[in-house]
This record gives sequence, C-alpha cells and structure tokens, in this order.
Amino acid sequence: MQGSAARTAYVGNAIATASPARLLVMLCDRLVLDVERAARAQIDGDRVETHNQLVHAQAIVTELRSSLRPEGWRGGAELASLYAYLDRRLVEANTHNDRRATAEALGLCRAIRDTWREAAMRAAGLAAGA
Repeated sequence: MQGSAARTAYVGNAIATASPARLLVMLCDRLVLDVERAARAQIDGDRVETHNQLVHAQAIVTELRSSLRPEGWRGGAELASLYAYLDRRLVEANTHNDRRATAEALGLCRAIRDTWREAAMRAAGLAAGA
C-alpha cells in the first residue's frame, strides 16, 4: 500500500506543478494508453475492460473538446472537428466492439499526442529563448 500511496503522491505532484502545455501532453499520453489498452482487451475478448478503457478515453476527449477555444486561433475549428470525429469513432469502437474503429482512433490519438508534444517543446524553446 505504501508504494501505491507514494505513486499517487508523485503523480499528484507532477500534475500540480506541470505547465498547461505539459498537462495537455500528459492528458494525450493517457488517451493513447487508454486506447492501446482497449485494443489489447478487444483482442483478448475482454468486453468489460474494452468498455472501461474506451469510456475513459471518451472522457479525455470530452475534456479536450470542452477546453478548446476554436475561435481563438487559426486551425481551432478543424481541431474541434477532429476531436468530434475521434469521439464518434471511440463510441463506435465501444458499442460495436469494432477493432477497426479502435485502430483508427488509436492512430488519431497518437497523431494528436505527437502534435501537441511537438508544440509544447517548441513553446518551451521559445520561452527559454525569450
């Protein structure tokens, strides 16, 4: 139990001290992990685990969508549409146990994560140079 409490404290501290850009990347990392776990559960025939992982992934996408202000920057509306499409594919993957939808969603999640990670690194580089 001590190990679990220590990990919880560590993760809580990492979240509390992270920059907004780092928090976004952490959220996207978890999104990818959830969909990877769902894909493995589908292969294993574990519908309960598939459902749980995909529901958590949908919650993350909902958070990403709700925090997005598309009118504030060029490309925002397109990103909002991408998040909406991803959400639909996650629902389809879950309701129909559709491995192809899960695989497509995983590819989208990885692309989103990688893009936000690169943007965060560039922003950190610009801030360091300022």
